[in-house]
Amino acid sequence: MLYGRKLDFCLASMQGETSDAIPDFLKDFSWKKLLIATMALTVAYVFLFLARSASNWFSERVPLRFRPAAKQSVPFLQAMVLGAASVYVLSLFIKLSPDKVIALTGTVAVALGFAFKDYASSLIAGVVALFETPYRLGDRVEIGDDYGEVVHYGLRGIRLQTADDNIIFIPHNKIWTEPISNANNGDLEAQVTTDFYLAHGVDTELVIKILLRAAYTSKYTQLTLPVLVVIEEELRGTKFKLKAYPMDARDELIYKTDLTRRVKKAFAMQKLPYPKIRLRQQDEDDD
Repeated sequence: MLYGRKLDFCLASMQGETSDAIPDFLKDFSWKKLLIATMALTVAYVFLFLARSASNWFSERVPLRFRPAAKQSVPFLQAMVLGAASVYVLSLFIKLSPDKVIALTGTVAVALGFAFKDYASSLIAGVVALFETPYRLGDRVEIGDDYGEVVHYGLRGIRLQTADDNIIFIPHNKIWTEPISNANNGDLEAQVTTDFYLAHGVDTELVIKILLRAAYTSKYTQLTLPVLVVIEEELRGTKFKLKAYPMDARDELIYKTDLTRRVKKAFAMQKLPYPKIRLRQQDEDDD
């Protein structure tokens, strides 16, 4: 009997020590709460997927001037939904008293700082980018050597669609170190510059008239925005820059092609001379 009482006492002591060693949030753990948490995260993911699809569908069918605004709601909605879902899931297992919130925040910050430094940097940069807006959905941006349209805005990074129809993923933390060139900055139009090279002795007034006529008669040109011609003298010839705005920034390449095709046709009709430097260099090499 004495041995049995000692054994019961030891088992009770071990259970008490084990119970004291378990953190408070694990004491509240149950399979029911785990199932609820899984369902909550699933609902949040499905909601975000449907919201993103609906936004893309809607933005492609509204008038062009409303398309940038229709796309901008997705990143903010994504941040709000994921934040609310995370707080709800944590509240199932943790009693969010002020002391525990401070302790949990510090623990998460230390863990992310050491284990996921780059990932945490991208998340923080993503939040900063939401408010400083160096780029938005639909913007045509150049980051480093990559240029394209922002087609996806995630919490960790963005996806650019290039002119070659490639998708490039760029993390948000590039905003700390890389210069970002934004062609339209939330607007529907983006300036397009088309370069033409002619011989030094060309009639500049005639060339300017041809360039302006080509821009103003193009079906892609946004006529409410300025059209400019800039002239630069270079060693190989005279460089003419035609600067104009298409009605939709997505038509950048088509617009450039349309201008080039019609300008070259006019140059040929007027028999305007092109630079001859390459031919001279070829003759010198032959000698």
